[in-house]
Amino acid sequence: MTTMFQDSYRKYEKEIEGFIKNFSNSGEELGHQDRNTIKLFPLQNETLNIKSFKIPNIFNQVAYKFFRKSKAQRSFEYANKLKSLGVGTPQPIAYYEFSSPFLFKNSFYVSNHLKCDLTYRELCHDFEIPDHEEILRGFTRFTYDLHEKNINFLDHSPGNTLIKKTPTGYEYFLVDLNRMEFNPMNFEARMKNFARLTTHKFMVKTMSDEYAKCSGLDADKVFQAMWRETEAFQEKYHRKQRLKKQLKFWKK
Repeated sequence: MTTMFQDSYRKYEKEIEGFIKNFSNSGEELGHQDRNTIKLFPLQNETLNIKSFKIPNIFNQVAYKFFRKSKAQRSFEYANKLKSLGVGTPQPIAYYEFSSPFLFKNSFYVSNHLKCDLTYRELCHDFEIPDHEEILRGFTRFTYDLHEKNINFLDHSPGNTLIKKTPTGYEYFLVDLNRMEFNPMNFEARMKNFARLTTHKFMVKTMSDEYAKCSGLDADKVFQAMWRETEAFQEKYHRKQRLKKQLKFWKK
C-alpha cells in the first residue's frame, strides 16, 4: 500500500485508513457510478468523499505499476495544483494505491465532500432554475479563467462542475480531476473544451456571447466555432452508440 497525505490531515490517518480497508461494506454510497464508486464517511465535523477506482485491465495494471501515475495520484496532485492557481475544487486530503510486486491493483482518492446547490447538468434539463442565465454566464467566465491559467480540463462535462450559491453570487468547483493538461490553449482547443457540455443551441449561444466578452473576440466567430465543436462531438457520440448497438445485435 502506498499513501500520500496532506499534512493537516495526517492526524486522522488511522481513521481514514480504516475507511479504506472497510470501503466495500461501510460508508454512504453517493449516486450511481458505472466504473468507479464514491462513498461518504463522517470524520469529526466534516464529511469525507472517497472515490474508489476500479482495478484496470491487465495492460494498464502494468502501465500504472511501472510507467504511469494512477488516477488517484493524478486527482490528488491536480487538485493541489488547482488550489495553488486559485481554482475551486474540493479540498484534497489523501490518496491510496494497492499493488502486487508486478501489477497495479486499485486506488482511492480522498477529498473533503463539498455540498453544492446544483451541477452544470441541471442547467441542461431545468431551464426554470432561478438565475439560469446568470449561472451559465458565470460558468463561462469560470471556464475562461481556466483557459487563461493554461488548464485544459479534459473531462469538462455536465456532471463535473459543482455550483454553489453564496451571498455574493455563484462559485464553481471542478471534480473528477484525473484527466487534465496544463499548457497554453489556442482558440481551437478552447472551443473544443465546450463540446461535451450541452446539446442546446441557446445555451451555446449564451456561453459563446459571454466568452467573447471575456476574450475580446468576435461573438459570431466564437459561436460558430463552439457550435461546430458541439455538433462534431454529438455526431461522434451517436455514431459510437450506433456501432455499439450493431455489435450487441451480432453478439446475439
